[in-house]
Amino acid sequence: MPGARRRVDARAPISRSGLEHAVSTEPAAAEGHPGPADTDAPRAGQGAEATGPEETGPEEGAGTPGPDEPDEGSGAAADQDGATAEGKDEGASEAAAEIAAQRELQERIAQRKAAKEGPIAAGGKLSGTAADLLAAVRAVESGERPAAVFSEPDPAPRKIVAEPVRRAPAAAPAGPAEPAVAAVDAVRAVLTEGGAPVSLAAPAAATLGEGADSVLRDDPWQLLRIPGVRPEQADGFARALLGAECGPDDERRGRAVTVWLLEQAAVAGHTALDAPLLAQALGKRAVPDPDEAVQSAIAEGDALVFQDALEEPPGGPASAPESARKTAAEDGAEDGSDDGHEDGEEAERPVRVLVGLERYALAEESLADGLARLVNSLSKEDSSQALADWEPAAAAASGSTAELIRASAGHGLVLHTGAEAARAEPAALVQAAARLGLRVCAAAHTVDGRRRLAEHFGPGAPEGTAVTVSGLLSGAEGPGRDRDGALAVDLLVVLDAPQLDVETAAMLAESLPDGARLVLSGDPSVLWSAGPGRVFADLLAARVCPQIASRTPDPGPVGELVSGIGVGELNQVEAPGKEVVIVPVRDAAEAIHRAVQLVADSVPRAIGVPSEQTQVITPGHGGAAGTRALNAALKERLNPGPGRFGGFDPDDRVAYAPAPGRTVPGRVVRADAQGLHLDCAGTPVVVPQDAVERTVRHGWALTAHQAVGLRWPAAVVVLPGDATQALSRPWVYTAFGRGERHLSVVHGADAALPIAVAEVPAKPRTTRLQTLLRAQVPTAQ
Repeated sequence: MPGARRRVDARAPISRSGLEHAVSTEPAAAEGHPGPADTDAPRAGQGAEATGPEETGPEEGAGTPGPDEPDEGSGAAADQDGATAEGKDEGASEAAAEIAAQRELQERIAQRKAAKEGPIAAGGKLSGTAADLLAAVRAVESGERPAAVFSEPDPAPRKIVAEPVRRAPAAAPAGPAEPAVAAVDAVRAVLTEGGAPVSLAAPAAATLGEGADSVLRDDPWQLLRIPGVRPEQADGFARALLGAECGPDDERRGRAVTVWLLEQAAVAGHTALDAPLLAQALGKRAVPDPDEAVQSAIAEGDALVFQDALEEPPGGPASAPESARKTAAEDGAEDGSDDGHEDGEEAERPVRVLVGLERYALAEESLADGLARLVNSLSKEDSSQALADWEPAAAAASGSTAELIRASAGHGLVLHTGAEAARAEPAALVQAAARLGLRVCAAAHTVDGRRRLAEHFGPGAPEGTAVTVSGLLSGAEGPGRDRDGALAVDLLVVLDAPQLDVETAAMLAESLPDGARLVLSGDPSVLWSAGPGRVFADLLAARVCPQIASRTPDPGPVGELVSGIGVGELNQVEAPGKEVVIVPVRDAAEAIHRAVQLVADSVPRAIGVPSEQTQVITPGHGGAAGTRALNAALKERLNPGPGRFGGFDPDDRVAYAPAPGRTVPGRVVRADAQGLHLDCAGTPVVVPQDAVERTVRHGWALTAHQAVGLRWPAAVVVLPGDATQALSRPWVYTAFGRGERHLSVVHGADAALPIAVAEVPAKPRTTRLQTLLRAQVPTAQ
């Protein structure tokens, strides 16, 4: 059956021994080591994995991911498994409003998709895998089979993008509808018959919708649509239901595994996959005919296929993607020529064949359209007048702040890069624009980011100037919307821009009116978004708008150390006030012991930062010194208790995940029949009992992805020897940069740390945003 649609001065690099003696080290403690760490093994007897928040995989590691090996650096993307807890006051309403906003976006891009003309002819000389994928296009054109297939043309001249149809935002629903009891019971019966855990009944009924039990009987592999279920588990379920009919060559299995691999790729941050890579992953999953499985998924509307015409790569054809090289070779073999085209005939540009899920493909397309509209909707006359109006403000500023003001005056889209201290520059831009009478708003990724931004504005800033991205989109914060459903702003500044995934960025772009200015500001060296895409990095690479690089460095030894890491150098820094402390350890048990000692005693006594303002950061949740083991030891020392409510006690520090990719630090207030009462940055939140396990974790120790966008007076980074594969330059940069005044590094990674900083960049992500933008906006000079 068809599935559902969806960067100081350069100094000598520091060695291990040099690192240990660069600054003061803590003396050994006399206390005993903590007890054994919690294990990370799944529960026995479960036929399918049940994951909690931030638990899909460890943090970012080395290597290039494939669709069958999700990018562990994407961390939180699917770790919450889409769970959104209903909270008191802002908890439920904000999450529900986000759902409404996402639905509105999906409707808009669906309208755009429906309004597009038919498929554009391209790749007529393709053969092999590429030609097989295009067979689905021809099937659509002939009316034989339904499919949704897009083919990208060569980059077109600059054009004005039409204003999308806007409607007033839909009223936020009370929350996701719970499946009927009868429906859950029916699904439970099917799961029992197939030997699958009955705990999957409710999520299966909610995901598969009406008639979920029949859907599972007709196509047992639809179980793969439930978060946490893997192909081998779905295979066992199918064998139990279908008996002799079940086989690896079943078309339903190939189609479902294709969609599952694309979902795993999205978890890793990809918005699409190269067709050969997808076929290779299908082969590893025992799909006999990968090409046929991909074609089936395309024909049923479960996936989309794209042909992106590529610019001639700098290194020539050999540096083109595998799919493009293969296509050119196949074309040459087909017509008997050596270079892939007949004598006297102009060579065809290389084509990259990609396959992706509709949900992310259309969001990426909608984002490109929205950004192109903003770039093109500001006329030369308006820009000239704005430059004259804004010049006094720019003249009053200096350095990169003045550059940012001038660039924003004359352009609809501007990119600004810099670290924490550079946040003062977009804040100055917002204040200058407000003095000119413009409607302004600045949005940060987290509540803590909003607080730090507001500090730059001072007490005289209008209410609603500093908001969170989620609050802005949901309507809970900010200026609200006009009659057409667009945000009532003339200038929107978004900080922490690297944390924007394609769907969130698309909603922002779609929500801005014509003539509005959008400034995206952030630190390109931090970890990328939890969700699919790499929006900020793609925009920087596309060079379709002005880019202002801040010349405001972060101060102090911590800032100097982190700045060097950003350009691949682990430099020795002087820390006369013990701003940076390296604590070498031999094993994970010692790492936990020293981390607890630092948080509970050393940092408060020597630095003056209390335990509640010190954050522990480690590469992953599992392992001998992951967040689970560290949180257990920290709780025992700082807030011992029986954990009466789901393992939590009053005054426990927690990490609450109201939505995928978002972590809100909080504190447990109490627990009652309503659920777990939290205080999250002054906002009361009530997490229902059935949502506690998947949305709340202890928060003394976090992963770097949970901590991105947040800052504390002191940070303790734990680098155990068993987590060296998870280290990369972005991970180290992000983790080391979370402490404002002090950084302690519990160092057991030996040479892996300097190697990661010097040689392990961010894992690549396959996206289409650069291609889509260059077709609509000329490259900025």
